Amino acid sequence: MTADSSLDAARRLLAELPPAPAVWCSGLRKRYRRRTAVDDVSLTVGRGEVVGLLGPNGAGKTTVIKIMLGLVRPDAGDVLLLGRPARDPQARARVGYLPELFRYQPWLTAAEVLSLHVRLAGLTVPDRERRECLATVGLADRAADRVGGFSKGMQQRLGLAVALVARPELVVLDEPTSALDPLGRADVRDLLLSLKERQVAVLLNSHLIGEVERVCDRVVILDKGRVAAAGTLAELLGRRELRLRLDRVSPEAEARLSATGPLTRDENSYTVTLPATEDLTTVPDLVADLVALGVRVHAIEPVRVSLEDRLLDILRADRTPDRP
Repeated sequence: MTADSSLDAARRLLAELPPAPAVWCSGLRKRYRRRTAVDDVSLTVGRGEVVGLLGPNGAGKTTVIKIMLGLVRPDAGDVLLLGRPARDPQARARVGYLPELFRYQPWLTAAEVLSLHVRLAGLTVPDRERRECLATVGLADRAADRVGGFSKGMQQRLGLAVALVARPELVVLDEPTSALDPLGRADVRDLLLSLKERQVAVLLNSHLIGEVERVCDRVVILDKGRVAAAGTLAELLGRRELRLRLDRVSPEAEARLSATGPLTRDENSYTVTLPATEDLTTVPDLVADLVALGVRVHAIEPVRVSLEDRLLDILRADRTPDRP
């Protein structure tokens, strides 16, 4: 085999390998004098994945983001962005970032702010794409207006446009909806879902747990600088329950309920824990079978613990001292 054919074979092998995660962090630590801000944090964000970063104030979320982006030097640990070391400018050039606190030059127009950041990224973005970016965040008709006259919500929208204008493969958003009204939050939610469809990875730090629950594939919960919990929403929230208010429940009908999952009863109210392998037909089939057995179905209520409740449980457990 010649050297050229060996090189071609190696290239084909590399092309067949799955792409590296958008974010790979391992063992991150950071101390500020006597305070430990980040303590052995490891996490990943896959390509096209939306990961939520949750935790109370002071949990270390923003510090982790700044370490990832090379804005803070860790005391220990490693970070890869898009398969490259985080300190590599080529990796950061493909990352869009909206910090929690930011300010743009008030004398610039929205269009000029985008042009400035495109130049800073060292990229070429056609005017048409810049206009589309402003339209995406709802600022199409304000491109020529000076930033100094923008409301907080409009500046937040402009910050999102800045994070997206250079066609990033990874977007890091630190409290992107903090100054937005409900309509603006819905727009951001739709934007995140569109990024996911385009295989753009997103790391989202937000206190709005409902928004995280709607758009995130996985969640990482930080507390006191450590990872307190991590996983998909299904893993963190557990199985769903189904509450039914029924009359005329025969032994056969009760056996049918028990066959679906663990069953508890309180007078005419029945609670069934649905199986982890539940599919779209589980509940309709159960109701149809109950009706066929002569059961009168008055109410059906699916129940699942909310992400907010689960977050509070995790944080409270993390603060409970170990008992001997």
